[in-house]
Amino acid sequence: MRTNVPGGLVMVALDAGGRRLVESPLCHGEHPDAVLGAAGWLIESPLFASMRDDGSLEVGYRVRELDGIRPAVAPVPRDDGVGEDEVGEPFQRVAAYAVVTSGRGVLLTQFSSRTHVPGDWGLPGGGLDDGESPVEGVHREVWEETGQRIELGDLLTVQSQHWVGRAPSGVLEDFHAVRIVYGATCPEPTEVVIHDVGGTTSDARWVPVEQVRDYRLGSSWRHLAALHALVPPSQS
Repeated sequence: MRTNVPGGLVMVALDAGGRRLVESPLCHGEHPDAVLGAAGWLIESPLFASMRDDGSLEVGYRVRELDGIRPAVAPVPRDDGVGEDEVGEPFQRVAAYAVVTSGRGVLLTQFSSRTHVPGDWGLPGGGLDDGESPVEGVHREVWEETGQRIELGDLLTVQSQHWVGRAPSGVLEDFHAVRIVYGATCPEPTEVVIHDVGGTTSDARWVPVEQVRDYRLGSSWRHLAALHALVPPSQS
C-alpha cells in the first residue's frame, strides 16, 4: 500500500482520566469509529495526534464503553464510471488542516485543476511530508497556501473517508483519506499570499463568517460542525 505515513496509524482509546484503555492500528480504508467500536469503545472526542519514535502516528480519543450495536462497516463507494470489477491502487493519505479565524473572518482556499474538485473551496492544509507531525504539517501548509502564521488550538475532528476513483492523473486509486482538523487563530492576519504557486491551491482569501455559506465548499467540509458553528444564527 502506498502511504505518506510509512509507520502506520494507531488509534488509542483513553478514559476521562487519561488512562490508556486499548490501542489498535487503523488499516487501509478503516474508520476510527469502527476500529475502536470493535474493541467495545464509543468515541466521544479526539484528543491528540502525534508522531511516535517508531515513525507511526497515533491519534488519541476520549471514549466511553459502548453499550449496544457495534458501528456497521459501509460499502466502499465508487466514482461515476468506475466499474465494480475495477481494482484501484491502494493509497492512504494522511493530511492536516485548520479552521483558521481572525478579525478578518475565516481562511478558505480554492482547489486548483490539479485536484479532482477544481473550483471548490475548503480549509488550508494538505498531506504530511515524510516524518512530519500533523502540527508541523498544518503550520507549513497554511503558510504555503496563504502566507499566514497561526496559533493552533484544539484538535477538532479526524475524518476518515474511503472510496475508489480516478486521480487527476487518471490513475485508478483505492483511496483512503485521513484528515486531521485543528482549530486555529491568526493573531496578525495579512493579505493572502499563495507561496506554493502551481500547486493544488488556485485562490485563498479571508471570508467574513456571514458569507461562508455563499462559497461552494467541497464535500469534505460542507458539513463540518466547526464551520457551521461560526455562522451567525440568522444565517444558519
